[in-house]
Amino acid sequence: MKLVIIAGGKGTRLGLKDIPKPMVKIGDKPLLEHQIELAKRYGIKEIYILSGHLANVIKDYFGDGSKFGVKIHHITEPYPLGTAGCVKLLEGKIDERFLVFYGDVVMDYDIKTFIEFDSNYKSIGTAIVHPNDHPYDSDLLELDSNNKVIKVLPKPHQDGEYYQNLVNAAVYIFSPKIFDYIKSDISQDFGKDIFPELIRNNETLIGYKTPEYIKDMGTAERFEAVKRDFLSGKVAKLNKQNKRPCIFLDRDGVINKNMDTHPTTDGFELLSGVSDAIKAINKSEYLSVVVTNQPMIAKGFVTQGEVENTHKKMETILGENHAYLNGIYYCPHHPDRGFEGEIKELKTECDCRKPKPGMLIKAAKDMNIDLEKSWMVGDSKRDIEAGKNAGCKTISIQKDLGADFIAENLEEAVNTILKGEYNE
Repeated sequence: MKLVIIAGGKGTRLGLKDIPKPMVKIGDKPLLEHQIELAKRYGIKEIYILSGHLANVIKDYFGDGSKFGVKIHHITEPYPLGTAGCVKLLEGKIDERFLVFYGDVVMDYDIKTFIEFDSNYKSIGTAIVHPNDHPYDSDLLELDSNNKVIKVLPKPHQDGEYYQNLVNAAVYIFSPKIFDYIKSDISQDFGKDIFPELIRNNETLIGYKTPEYIKDMGTAERFEAVKRDFLSGKVAKLNKQNKRPCIFLDRDGVINKNMDTHPTTDGFELLSGVSDAIKAINKSEYLSVVVTNQPMIAKGFVTQGEVENTHKKMETILGENHAYLNGIYYCPHHPDRGFEGEIKELKTECDCRKPKPGMLIKAAKDMNIDLEKSWMVGDSKRDIEAGKNAGCKTISIQKDLGADFIAENLEEAVNTILKGEYNE
């Protein structure tokens, strides 16, 4: 697969004058060199660099790429064409699916897994999406249950709008068909112009969720943050090839007030201290993943759409408090029959309904989670048994349910885990 790097940024917010934004140093090398090394690590050795502002600086440094063990083609835009408009310059030069990086993004992710995921779909492209701690001022994508992008939510978002915290990470794989949707000689952006057009034309654009490190350095503050993360080793450590521990969370009674038999979006109310607890997880090495039984779907009391809208509200509220979840898994099944309006195809014995560990195992597969180093926090016997069945340590909220520890609330549970107040 060939790589296209969009490297036309000026870096004015970083105070740059003599070099373009992608040439700013992270550690001892320009960011652009780190991106090329990442691609090379995964066998990608033919690269197109699309530059504009101070393009000669990039050309003089990299040349034809031979001294870096790759082949580099330099394309200079005649005037600013935007993220999509400049890619149009490659029409006729690339006739296979290709990878796209934005030149101002610090990243280390498993490209092989991304390419394999993309190959499972007949799509015009795949965009990496991930949560962040400021979704309220980020460009977001909404996915359906099959990972298809169904909506683009550019910032600013409407007041009272609930959304999935899935930020467009500005890393893509595209089919050459994408060129058909980009106009020549005018400035266009993938997120604002091209993606909405793909949706209007019912093209299949896929979203790939990953917790790996992919962050832009658009402001001076973010630049300093990504530099710290790079120098500390955090950027490389979060590559999906490295296993990570997780704190699995039940939903009702742990994150929000228990809604009993009426799990409505309007009735969703976050418990005190939950945002701070999840924010603490986000700052640690642990992933934060919700695993929740939602049998009311099978019973016909609520629809899957209503449950998912409740989850959007949960993500929106957490995001407003600078916290996020790396994943939400729910089981819609229930084995017992006899409810008026029940959904017959969901009345089944499944592998995902707690106390079975199916949701935890699915999350572990999706995110390469180390279950032995992970925790399950819940307020029912089913939660604790599911955690144990998955091989995790467990904490129960307020009740003695046979867990490894008991905590008063989620905040105390997370503090116990992060402070290491347990025997390994």
